Amino acid sequence: MSTGYVYHPIFLEHNLPSHPENARRLEQTMAALWDSGILERLVQVEPRPASVEELARVHSLAHIDCVRQVSARGGGYLDGDTYLSARSYAAACMAAGGMIAAVDALLGGEIDNGFALLRPPGHHATSTRGMGFCLFNNVAIAARHALTHPGIERVFIADFDVHHGNGTQEIFECDPRVFYFSTHEYPFYPGTGHWQETGQGAGKGSVLNVPLPAGVGDAGYARVFEELVWPMARRFRPDVMLISAGYDGHWKDPLAMMLLSLTGYTTITRHLVQMANELCQGRILFALEGGYSLDVLTNAILNTFHVLLGEESVTDPLGLSGSVERPIDDVISFVRNAHAI
Repeated sequence: MSTGYVYHPIFLEHNLPSHPENARRLEQTMAALWDSGILERLVQVEPRPASVEELARVHSLAHIDCVRQVSARGGGYLDGDTYLSARSYAAACMAAGGMIAAVDALLGGEIDNGFALLRPPGHHATSTRGMGFCLFNNVAIAARHALTHPGIERVFIADFDVHHGNGTQEIFECDPRVFYFSTHEYPFYPGTGHWQETGQGAGKGSVLNVPLPAGVGDAGYARVFEELVWPMARRFRPDVMLISAGYDGHWKDPLAMMLLSLTGYTTITRHLVQMANELCQGRILFALEGGYSLDVLTNAILNTFHVLLGEESVTDPLGLSGSVERPIDDVISFVRNAHAI
């Protein structure tokens, strides 16, 4: 397999050291990837800044200008959680453009699959505002860009961050060309993502929310993919898959209360890659979202690259949580009924 990766040092210049979403996330990740030797086996996809026109496929001009202006003033906050520093606008444009470059490399045959190691993250950014650590919605911008390519008519977005990607859902919930799936802790920030939210208008049925109670781990997540995601992906039959990859559902993450292990995350990744292989010629791109335990993040990303390369290696020095998982039979039943699975 020819597996690509996207990275640029400017991603480190969006930074507030006291904030959980800080530059250390990628600094430690890149150091670990270099030490492992895996970067030498990957194809580097050079990012470039997204243009205002490309951002505006998803975001209002007022929002784009707000991010630019706050950053130009030296930084500030969009809300209580979402900061900007002097270089945040430039970093956010490069992150969005990095996903666009990855889409072009994938659909142009330069890579078979890939992972964009981006900051700032994106899935909470709506069409009109940034929130939840996110400035521009990198995956949504990439999906809109993919749809400009000849032959790409359906994009499947899977979001396994522990928080619901309210921004991605809001952007696409009326668009039948884009299927949005999210599994997330519920009720939890941002408070959206109930199983009854299934899309609007022409997009009705194109949103699959699987809201999980705290305390669900490897077994529960495996059931979600086996019993819900696979049949819906086969029904939709995408031309390309984009993944919002958040690793904050791990039992060691400081910001959430789920029980996934690194092995469980690798199982999720294998399901998604197998779906792409079956449904869309293996065309799949991952984009980094959350994950705030550095040990978890570095090992999870390494494991993801092993899966993308077609390898069986799993690194899990942290093991299982040791806690008993919450059952999810009722959630599975509600979602199955909502989508006639």
